[in-house]
Amino acid sequence: MQEKLNEVKVLIVTGFGALTSFLGVLAIPVYILISANIIDYFTALFATKNRGQTISSSVGIKGIVKKVCMLLLIIVGVLLDKLLIYLGISLPLTFPIACIVALWLCANEIISILENISDILGEDMPSFLMLLAKNIRKQVEEKINIEEEN
Repeated sequence: MQEKLNEVKVLIVTGFGALTSFLGVLAIPVYILISANIIDYFTALFATKNRGQTISSSVGIKGIVKKVCMLLLIIVGVLLDKLLIYLGISLPLTFPIACIVALWLCANEIISILENISDILGEDMPSFLMLLAKNIRKQVEEKINIEEEN
């Protein structure tokens, strides 16, 4: 039994090591986002009662699809990063656009978590946390300042 457990541990560590190596600088934002996705999902479930809502499978599936789409947005960022490299544009990081997308999504998920916790606890939580999360999202948005062409 212990031998099987050790084999599973080796597989998990190897998998995370390979994924972290592939993602490079993008690994930490992706891991934070996945953690925030899980926390947001469960805090939303706990907050439904205080919001006067009921838990339903269709709403739960919609939430899971939303979380998967967040990961797809990061993949779109990776694709854009690769297109820029193909065009000969030198990038300071391995996946700068994907990192910015991931950081923005992380900030949004943290804001959602704080809203859920606020609904669970009422007004009994530090107000600066929401201000800090919104400030981080704003700073991420300001990193990419692209003018829309008409």
